[in-house]
Amino acid sequence: MSFQAYLDNIEDKTGLTPRQFLEQATAKGFGPGTKAAEIVAWLAADYGLGRGHAMALVHVITKGSAIDPKHVNSGGSHADASDTLWLDGKATKPTP
Repeated sequence: MSFQAYLDNIEDKTGLTPRQFLEQATAKGFGPGTKAAEIVAWLAADYGLGRGHAMALVHVITKGSAIDPKHVNSGGSHADASDTLWLDGKATKPTP
């Protein structure tokens, strides 16, 4: 599953876009430098997210929307079509 697919699945499960999670995380004081375990615990307790989905949000919260270009069109199971993750929800995502 691509990185973007993880974020889209989180939106399906919770009804919240990645951007909304980022805003909530910022309000909680999470951001660059926050330990993953703190964010994972919050997402599990409040939203029932498993570790894999939570780690996708950990990346967004601590590193932003950019992903390493080595994952773009790499042909692997986690390959993404772009080096920038769409955070504003599936309904507004531009088609490739």
